[in-house]
Amino acid sequence: MPDPTPTEQAIEQNATGPKQVTGDTGSVVQHNLADQIAADRYLASKAAVRRKGRGIVISKIVPPGAA
Repeated sequence: MPDPTPTEQAIEQNATGPKQVTGDTGSVVQHNLADQIAADRYLASKAAVRRKGRGIVISKIVPPGAA
């Protein structure tokens, strides 16, 4: 299994942590988990488009034999 990307690690860390934190210096609210997953899907689709090669190759197959 490939190593998780930094984005996947951040989503996992945010999912296990609290949504909102309040302290003496202020408060912090994270992005919605659904928005983070949508951003990860968007970045993955952009990376897939950048790959070299073709997704589907159409070729004609001719069986060997006498004509």
